[in-house]
Amino acid sequence: MTEQSYSVAAGELRQFIEQFEQLEAEKKDITDRQKEIMAEAKARGYDTKVMRRIIARRKRDRDDIAEEEAIEQMYLEALGMA
Repeated sequence: MTEQSYSVAAGELRQFIEQFEQLEAEKKDITDRQKEIMAEAKARGYDTKVMRRIIARRKRDRDDIAEEEAIEQMYLEALGMA
């Protein structure tokens, strides 16, 4: 490898690392903001566990949710809980 190709590769590597580090910092900022939002919601009396379940559910396909609920209902009936 020549010195010139080494310096180009090192510069490119540095760029990839710096981009990754920037994304890590942005991810931390987003996570911190999400925590702040949940803390504010909790302070106002909202149940954050339920909110998180709703958020997760909103990401899912309606058909998958309906199928899971049908199976859950069948299991509850089998156990005499419905």
